[in-house]
Amino acid sequence: MKLDWLTQRCQLPAPQSCSRPGCFTLLLVITLSLLVYPVLKSLGLQLHSAVTGSYLSGTHSIAFINCPNEQVAKDIARAIMDKKLAACVNILPKASSMYFWKGEIEEATEILLLVKTRTSKISELSDYIRSIHPFEIPELISLPIDQGNPLYFKWIEEGVPDD
Repeated sequence: MKLDWLTQRCQLPAPQSCSRPGCFTLLLVITLSLLVYPVLKSLGLQLHSAVTGSYLSGTHSIAFINCPNEQVAKDIARAIMDKKLAACVNILPKASSMYFWKGEIEEATEILLLVKTRTSKISELSDYIRSIHPFEIPELISLPIDQGNPLYFKWIEEGVPDD
């Protein structure tokens, strides 16, 4: 039949075992390439950013911290700045908050801090806030910055050393 003609014409060679050293080397190279890819991608993006002057999304973050009153907010903001954990802290007055606490709905007027920093400093900032904040469970939420003024980002980098 017609299919017999096709199978005779398109015969594939029998598969060979991978006993040669070249096969092992190829598998090793492929495995290592897959494992190292994320690091190489990150380095490539950083290099591209440095060469072109473009912004690498997520390099900087904004952290939100609620405080019980203006004096605590100022004290925490000053402490953050003294430790060079931020280039800027905005103190926004009188944020009305409603939240669950110990099974009850609570209402409070709080002071919101907007902290501009390097993303690499968020963990250190979080640890520090937990150590000095009067709340039992202080709020610290951070968001990476996707885009913005490159000169402002450079200014943040100057104010917050990258250890």
